[in-house]
Amino acid sequence: MRLSATVVVMTVAMFGPSRAETIRVAVGTQDTTINCATGGLLIRELKLLEKFLPRDGKYKDVTYDIQWKNFTSGAPLTNEMVAGKLDFGAMADFPGSLNGVAFQKAGRRSLFISVLSGSTKGSGNGIVVPSSSPVQSLDELKGKTISVPFASTSHGMLLRAIEAKGWNPQTDVNIITQAPEVAGPALQANKIEAHADFVPFAELFPWRGFARKIFDGAQANAPTFHGSLVDADYAEKYPEIVVAYLRAALEADRLIAEEPEKYSELIAKVTGIEAEVDYLFHGPLGLQTRDVTWKPEYRQAVATSIKTLKLLKRADSDLDINQFVTDKYIRIAAAQAGRDYDAGLKNYAQLPLRAKDAATGAEISDFSRVAQIWVKDEPHVRHYASPENALKALAGLEKDGKTIRVVYAQDRESGIKLFANQAWFVRSQNGELNAFLLKDAAERWSKQHGGTVLDFAAARESLVASR
Repeated sequence: MRLSATVVVMTVAMFGPSRAETIRVAVGTQDTTINCATGGLLIRELKLLEKFLPRDGKYKDVTYDIQWKNFTSGAPLTNEMVAGKLDFGAMADFPGSLNGVAFQKAGRRSLFISVLSGSTKGSGNGIVVPSSSPVQSLDELKGKTISVPFASTSHGMLLRAIEAKGWNPQTDVNIITQAPEVAGPALQANKIEAHADFVPFAELFPWRGFARKIFDGAQANAPTFHGSLVDADYAEKYPEIVVAYLRAALEADRLIAEEPEKYSELIAKVTGIEAEVDYLFHGPLGLQTRDVTWKPEYRQAVATSIKTLKLLKRADSDLDINQFVTDKYIRIAAAQAGRDYDAGLKNYAQLPLRAKDAATGAEISDFSRVAQIWVKDEPHVRHYASPENALKALAGLEKDGKTIRVVYAQDRESGIKLFANQAWFVRSQNGELNAFLLKDAAERWSKQHGGTVLDFAAARESLVASR
């Protein structure tokens, strides 16, 4: 029996095309964990997912239901992924491993599909003390109380740092759980002796003036990263959507690399975390490096996290890292975006700086002593080949009535970016300045190379006096 054209039209009008389907794409973000920005916040704000979702072949008649939900940490995000309320999530290595364990306990699987940002050395996690504290190093925290968000990547860093000291975490220190939103006021009120935290709080709290960083994760040599996960069943059913999500992440990465100041301002607008802090991470030579490749160090970070979870009795059985971590989808996305994944896998360099010294006009080729100044109402950060060039320029800018947003310096030994006003400097006899995060590192350099250890104010005064 043949249906008349009228009946066919009526059927389509009543029920829609027979192949029409609505596919949910639900993404859990951590906006304030700013190193997840290219896997969440920027994709959402710039509507990049819409740009890359497939719309041909089996997806020709699909309607996408794109959902976003923001979290302040990985644990509640994981809960919603396991409950089937989210398809994707972005978080650090430690909570990401907990995600895999939680899925396993539920008789299911999640996949760690990409790195977003990280440090093979461990920068990003850190320990801070109240700004008025006399403590200058981790050594002085033996017998003290240290708070940390439990089951976070900074918790793993703290345990490894304590282990490296040969301390017993049960008896030599008192570790208590404290979320960053609680730790901030506690530091301000001097109610805690020290606090360990993840991106960006070990930098944000000092930037806001009520804490001082006395330990960086790089000192524990504990690789750390933030990355993206997906429900394995979802990935098996919709692999092209997983690739599309990663294409969006790669596009966000490209955009912020080209205009770090502009997108640091956008992150600040959304999160309330100052652009000066965002740029510290996302700008060239940043504290961490945006990196989508599964370097051996990042795989090891996952393995170490799984081991630590077992020690904390948060995991009952081993999670097979070779089944959990996959580069299958990011390799496809990178190829589609014209990126050489294998070249990226071998590249350990910080995000490059291609700039001329704002004072001399000479091309900057040595990045070990780079310093930078962000002047209010200027869209771009000014770059300098040395701290002395920057501080001399700073005096001139202030004399001209310019308002300075921030001055950055690079740690002479680790290469990590610092807030210059929080750094220690060694001034050699020839006037050269080298910056350091820690006072004892500056003192050690001074003994080995000669020179005087100065804080930021004294370093500025020494330059004025020498003119």
